[in-house]
Amino acid sequence: MTEYGRGQGSEPWHPEDPLYGDGGWGGQQTHAGRQSPYDGQPQHYPQAPQYGEWSHEQQPGYEGQQQPYPDGSGQQQYDQRFHGQTQQQFHQGGWDATGTHGHVPYAADPGDPYGQQPVAYGGEQPDFYGTEDAYPPPVPPARRRPDPEPEPEAAAEEEHAVLAGDGEEDDEEHELQGRRERRGKGKKPVKSKKRRTGCACMVVVLVFGGGLGGVGYFGYKFYQNRFGTAPDFAGDGNGEQVTVEIPKGAGGWEIGRRLKEAGVVKSAEAFVHAQTSTPGADGIQAGAYLLKKEMSAASAVRLMMDPRSQNSVVVTPGERNSGVYAAIDKKLELSAGSTKKVADKQYKSLGLPAWARSSSEVKDPLEGFLFPGTYPAAKGMKPEAILKQMVTQAKQKYAAYGLTEKAKALGLDNAFQLVTVGSLVQAEGKTHEDFRKMAEVVYNRLKPTNTETNRLLQFDSTYNYLKGTSNIHISEKEINSNPSPYNTYRHPGLPPGPIGNPGEDALKATLNPTHDGWIYFVATDGTNNTEFAKTYAEFLELKDKFNANAGN
Repeated sequence: MTEYGRGQGSEPWHPEDPLYGDGGWGGQQTHAGRQSPYDGQPQHYPQAPQYGEWSHEQQPGYEGQQQPYPDGSGQQQYDQRFHGQTQQQFHQGGWDATGTHGHVPYAADPGDPYGQQPVAYGGEQPDFYGTEDAYPPPVPPARRRPDPEPEPEAAAEEEHAVLAGDGEEDDEEHELQGRRERRGKGKKPVKSKKRRTGCACMVVVLVFGGGLGGVGYFGYKFYQNRFGTAPDFAGDGNGEQVTVEIPKGAGGWEIGRRLKEAGVVKSAEAFVHAQTSTPGADGIQAGAYLLKKEMSAASAVRLMMDPRSQNSVVVTPGERNSGVYAAIDKKLELSAGSTKKVADKQYKSLGLPAWARSSSEVKDPLEGFLFPGTYPAAKGMKPEAILKQMVTQAKQKYAAYGLTEKAKALGLDNAFQLVTVGSLVQAEGKTHEDFRKMAEVVYNRLKPTNTETNRLLQFDSTYNYLKGTSNIHISEKEINSNPSPYNTYRHPGLPPGPIGNPGEDALKATLNPTHDGWIYFVATDGTNNTEFAKTYAEFLELKDKFNANAGN
């Protein structure tokens, strides 16, 4: 066992000893005379590891004072319980070069009442740790409380951390929570903004993720659960008729809303319930429906499923504009010619594509742009509104087929000419199988190298369009005497514009003709049986066959 020297300067280290001074080891004040808050009792520390001898010479800074030890002997015996640790020897003037630098205590905390007191090493004093004399006394094992289990709130907060993000407030809340737990007061969970924010994010995702359709459905279910049966009329209506227009893509709630506004049903909720309860009612199409006011929702659904309730204008493939105008006048209960006058005056404002032509030679600028289909048309609607729907549909279809790009590939100048070819294919072709061959006939006759007809189309359909007729028996004298540019017996090339509204079948065939060399055709039975020929001699044979069937 190593002893301290008995000479001066043998006082144990203290937070205010020369090690902590401003000027190294010398020039520090001694600590004699300071009163310990322990009433003279030595402070108890774990016994230090073995140290080498202090130098018996006087240490600077202690003014030659011999500091007594608790046992009064002037030296302290140390227990060797801390065996295995590196011995550090302090010599006069510094540390042993072979030793390891010991742990140096920090400067005293001014706020610590005990930090300024001298420290005594009581090597012979008993260790009160874990005994009844310890303060505070240890809690018996039987009375010890188990460590509190982690609150489930922590896990929940971590789960919401991604949605809420990290911030200084959240860090402070966690720090306060940790302090409460360490003090045994952490039972009350901390309400985290993360949880509230996470729930809010989930609500937003559900609302927008479900879409309007889902919101409508759950809104209806909520209405049913909260208020019971939706308001509804009884019976088949009061006899007063009304037309309701249903736009393309409208769902049950939109249809119900429009019917309620028109006075047909009492509530949109009642219509949705009737529609979802009726098999096949989800197939109600867009259009104008002639209904009655104050109908029960079930009666309105049944009537809308009947095609006879629809007020619509149907444009058939190949139909001329003159026929479409007349149908609109009839549906809107307008005088004959009313829609034609509107078309002539307002065609520029109906949405035609930029490549459409309206020269003086074109008979009708809207010809070829009233796309075949079914369109709402009922009393009270305006002709220009119906025409605009048709033009919009044609514009969208033509853009989807890329007519501008396809025209040049087929030897044409522009998309307008391509629509014109489509109208000729539709008018001359009798069946679906005819369309591609008919398209090839048109392209072959338009070629500059055509020596069979010298670029003359010679189509009866163009002359009939000019005259507003559908006559296949036209004399050569009559045809040759008419100078109109629509007379393709006299004028080479295409007519000034379309001669009808081509449907999708004819349009597709126009874009994808055959390449078999067809240049002639004859409807040998006078109606549907069209036959094709590659030479003039074959054409004459087909002509004789036609004359025989027609009794000529």
